[in-house]
Amino acid sequence: MIRPQGSMTALITPFKAGKLDEDRYAELIKRQIRLGINWVVPVGTTGESATLSHEEHQRCIEIAINTVKGTDAKVLAGAGSNSTTEAINLAKFAEKAGADAILTVSPYYNKPSQEGLYLHYKAIANSIEIPVMLYNVPSRTGSDILPETVKKLTEKAENIFAIKEASGSLERVSHLLNLIPNLDVISGDDAINSNIILAGGKGVISVTGNILPNKISELTKFSLAGDLKNSNLIVNELFEMNKILFIESNPIPIKAVMYLAGLLDTLEYRLPLTPPSLESMKRLEAVLTKYEILK
Repeated sequence: MIRPQGSMTALITPFKAGKLDEDRYAELIKRQIRLGINWVVPVGTTGESATLSHEEHQRCIEIAINTVKGTDAKVLAGAGSNSTTEAINLAKFAEKAGADAILTVSPYYNKPSQEGLYLHYKAIANSIEIPVMLYNVPSRTGSDILPETVKKLTEKAENIFAIKEASGSLERVSHLLNLIPNLDVISGDDAINSNIILAGGKGVISVTGNILPNKISELTKFSLAGDLKNSNLIVNELFEMNKILFIESNPIPIKAVMYLAGLLDTLEYRLPLTPPSLESMKRLEAVLTKYEILK
């Protein structure tokens, strides 16, 4: 199995006149590959997966798979839901379509127990053969996958050997790696990407990568190589962008920045998400002027 490691971008989903903009989506993925990203991540939470129809979700996965064909890039398909049955169906579709692995967020709103999380993920992993990456982002889901539960899952499901950790805690990363030395911990927090890799992580899944894939690729390579000097230079360079992209709920700011940079034809979201405030837009535009955006 190919384990998802290195630089990965949590892709936004472009809309046009309320519908999935398939052509723009493919162009954005081509840009990711051209600028050095190792894995693309369609329909994760940054891709507004919670408000896509099942057909749109599946189509995004298909476009990503078709676009990376003939390249070195791989596809880590989003296949998460607060319904275990729905997550299994998405995971099966992703595997059949040709995804290299899946990323599945912890169930949101339900607030399952640790036993519920264990059974949820075990059922998903047992339904497919491709690698499964857990996704822990308790601030958004209200559901925290504890290290002991992760350990139990890696022991019972052989295709679970990675977690996207977005708790914002380096202590959690250390706890996971101390408890499960073979676990691939992937950063889900752009502000501490380098820190997580230097603590033993194997890569990043980045929101910032949508606008600056070349910088995220370079940062990941330097950090994995232990090149502190060059990785710190990029960390400092990306500080303002990483910070401004979370002034409102993700993916509101990143889509606005991409629109301002000419990477999106229209600035559209799915309700209940709305465009950023006028004040936020001004701040985003000011920060964007400090960066060279490669096309």
